[in-house]
Amino acid sequence: MRRLLIGLAAGAVFVAATACGSSDSSGSDDDKASGGGTTTIKAGVIPIIDVAPLYLGQSKGFYSKRGIKLSLTSAQGGAAIVPGVVSGQFDFGFSNMTSLLVAQSKNMPVKAVANGVASTGKQGADFAELAVKKGSPLKSAKDVEGKKVAANTLNNICDTSVKESVRKDGGDPSKVEFVEMPFDQMPAALANGQVDAACVVEPALATIKSQGGTSIASLFVDVSPDLTVAMYFTSQQYAQKNPEMVKKFQEATAESLAYADSHPDEAREIIATYTKIPKNLLETLTLPRWPAEPNRASIERLSELGVQDGLFKTAPDLDKLLP
Repeated sequence: MRRLLIGLAAGAVFVAATACGSSDSSGSDDDKASGGGTTTIKAGVIPIIDVAPLYLGQSKGFYSKRGIKLSLTSAQGGAAIVPGVVSGQFDFGFSNMTSLLVAQSKNMPVKAVANGVASTGKQGADFAELAVKKGSPLKSAKDVEGKKVAANTLNNICDTSVKESVRKDGGDPSKVEFVEMPFDQMPAALANGQVDAACVVEPALATIKSQGGTSIASLFVDVSPDLTVAMYFTSQQYAQKNPEMVKKFQEATAESLAYADSHPDEAREIIATYTKIPKNLLETLTLPRWPAEPNRASIERLSELGVQDGLFKTAPDLDKLLP
């Protein structure tokens, strides 16, 4: 927990700018957009397959037609984006649900405003897997007992879901050693033996599979077959001060989610513009689902696991967090 607090406090330091659109201040109000102008919205995202709808919606004009110009900045994970949104560095952010649950349990003023991404619900065919390299002796989740497992952020959705997979497979989750690193470094870390397994998402998962690696557990599916993995959020202060802009962002994001879900080929193409995935691997990517609404029951399950794994001193209030 101490490491988590340090991560939340210092996370924004690790944010690396990858500007898409203007970096001008978004200002404080809806008056720019309502007056027919354009408001620059700063959003913190992760360079993974999950946020494809945001980039796709930007290219299709779903945001600009509502007076929004997106300025997107990449970070390593939701734990780094949360303090950025709370401090006002970002107007909106993308985060896995566990990071948001941890923040809410600490009474940080975060508010989820739009759905983000969901598991496919298919064992062995999800966009996030517990993966091992070619020839690994590890064959199932139980086998990672006493082994090193890569996670993009410690004390978060990766390790709590890995623990659930290990638990369901009859193993002892307390014996797993987690190593923090960005998703795009995981294929090399597996290949050179720095870690034994990785909680990895697309497009890094496709890279591991292209090198002969395999999945030994579908960790998000093990948590819940219809898991809401992440959502877009803002700060309570921003939401109160800019209700019309929040509404416009929600509408544009909902349109973007629906478009990405129904146009998988275009979603694949846009992923190559903001990740390091080689174009020859685009067709091998396992796409997630981008439903319009979150699954509250699955979020409740993540909250239960967070309590079980000691991530929260106080259980989060989902009514305050969710839209």
